[in-house]
Amino acid sequence: MGKKTREKMGRYVNGVVDITKSGMGYVIVEGRSEDVLIRPNDLNKAMNGDTVRVRLKDKNGSKRTEGVVTEILTRKQSEFIGKIELSDHFAFFVPASNQTIPDFYISGENLNGAKDNDQVIVQLIGWGKGERKPEGKVLSVLDIKNLNDLAMKEIIVQNGFSINFPKEVLDSADVLDPAITSAELSRRRDFRDVLTITIDPVDAKDFDDALSFKKLDNGDFEIGVHIADVSHFLKEGSALDAEAYKRATSVYLPDRVVPMLPEKISNELCSLRPLEEKYCFSAVFVISEKYKIKDSWFGKTVIKSDHRFNYDEVQKTIETGEGIYKDEIIQLNTIAKNFRRERFRKGAINFSSIEVRFLLDAEGRPRGIILKESKEAHQLIEEFMLVANREVASYVSNQKVKDPIPFPYRVHDIPDEEKLKPFVAFAKKFGYHFDMRDERAVARSFNQMLEDVKGKPEQHVLEQLGIRTMAKAEYRTKNIGHYGLGFRNYCHFTSPIRRYPDVMVHRILEQVLSNKISPDEKMDDKCKHCSEQERAAMEAERAANKYEQVLYMSDKLGQELEGVISGVASFGFWVETVNEKCEGLVSVKDLSDYDDFRHDETDYSLVGIRTGRKFRMGDSVKVILTAANIEKRQLDFEWVPVNQSIKKRVAYHPKKVKK
Repeated sequence: MGKKTREKMGRYVNGVVDITKSGMGYVIVEGRSEDVLIRPNDLNKAMNGDTVRVRLKDKNGSKRTEGVVTEILTRKQSEFIGKIELSDHFAFFVPASNQTIPDFYISGENLNGAKDNDQVIVQLIGWGKGERKPEGKVLSVLDIKNLNDLAMKEIIVQNGFSINFPKEVLDSADVLDPAITSAELSRRRDFRDVLTITIDPVDAKDFDDALSFKKLDNGDFEIGVHIADVSHFLKEGSALDAEAYKRATSVYLPDRVVPMLPEKISNELCSLRPLEEKYCFSAVFVISEKYKIKDSWFGKTVIKSDHRFNYDEVQKTIETGEGIYKDEIIQLNTIAKNFRRERFRKGAINFSSIEVRFLLDAEGRPRGIILKESKEAHQLIEEFMLVANREVASYVSNQKVKDPIPFPYRVHDIPDEEKLKPFVAFAKKFGYHFDMRDERAVARSFNQMLEDVKGKPEQHVLEQLGIRTMAKAEYRTKNIGHYGLGFRNYCHFTSPIRRYPDVMVHRILEQVLSNKISPDEKMDDKCKHCSEQERAAMEAERAANKYEQVLYMSDKLGQELEGVISGVASFGFWVETVNEKCEGLVSVKDLSDYDDFRHDETDYSLVGIRTGRKFRMGDSVKVILTAANIEKRQLDFEWVPVNQSIKKRVAYHPKKVKK
């Protein structure tokens, strides 16, 4: 039987391999309810997180589906952090990972100055057939004295991102010409004489979007959403483009940004800095006095920002009516509020959350937290970006062409009914009722609940559970709309400096505008890759925040803390502390002195079998911090019964650095 025949019979599958500490692998295959078991001898050089091709074995009476890795399609990681063990003419690299990763062989010419016992970043350069060990080269030697820096770098590489750009990529960026040429000007609409501003965080280093404002003679408003024209510099097929696609996104950690593009592009060539002429790709709207979009225009432009605002400055102008360009800002805010109101009227869900950020000292250690709430200044920018993203997607979607244009829509599916039912039943216990007739009715019910719950004890738990019932947004060529925003058409157009899908949208939009459409047959794969990289970036951000949480809480060992139950599982419940906004686990083992507990999934609770004592998500509790394990990024709490004092065992596990 030939290979093609076997494949038709479904004997081969593709998936992502998860390797346990024991060395056993499990391949997660989309669309299959059961993982495929891969024994250590059948992994064939696959490492944790790799996307692999698997040949399924005949079951022969076995209950479990097993397989053999036949091909590694993509490596999750190409860079690793660990220690050098030096011999006379070569070295071995020992990865610092909880995963089962073999030692690397490092030739003398690939040591890059590394000495015995140095902590290094190593790049995988080969693992040929028949070779027992992978071969690597040292990219850089790390400073082990700065444990915070080392921890952040470990998180970055463990999630598949490169810390530094290859020399070829940096060299390509360095030779790019920033000059505004007359030839290029002739192909662009000139906005340099139109009032244009940027509004960003106070500590922003790149400014990739700007708003222009002009009041027309008939009372209408012309508002331009101007986005840095990254695609002008990022040529398809170039080393720069390949690296940007590989990364697909910037990664934002508490103390640093791992950018998608070299700083030469993101902070200089494409940063819309004040009083500098810059190339943009723009969406320009004529808006009536009644705040309806009467006309849209899309195309390449050149702008010159008149002023750089931060959010606090704009918020102050909104609240006081004073400040530079006050009339324009107040008018822009009025239009944005009308767009926002209309969006919710048409079915968008008004989930809002408070962002928790750590205040870091010079060494990157957390010394406090700040809570960032979305105010009108943030919403002003958000609404115009949403409009631009929606209108660009609608323009491409509505093209009269024979076949749909392969396009990276940003989609968000309707809630899964199996997730929604227990949430609706749970909300009903607090007196909130859901209309389940259709998706629009569910969205209206969500909004009513979010409005009614404000300021009440159950607010946090219902908001968090509501978010968890939602599907995850992703990139797809099949346009199913964006449920959370209430948009039939939506894409990402407004942040090409930090997201590769926006670059793809710019390129396709340019093709459509010039009537030179060249369908990309690989767009499905590109969408999948960008979605996966987005998830990897989120995992890195979560891990980094968890590390900072543990570090921040490590001097509070033994303290009694106020908290709220933020999650429940069969093995315990998580508690988020009220003042520190840090989360840790109360293990069900530590509750055994009081009762044996069962997990009630529909009630999001643990319930005592004998006493009926209930720990439910959203309950207020008191806990004592008993362990802060920096290596595992884990906080452990013990529950404090009401009116009872218990002597607690406290264990602190500092970060271990292998020497």
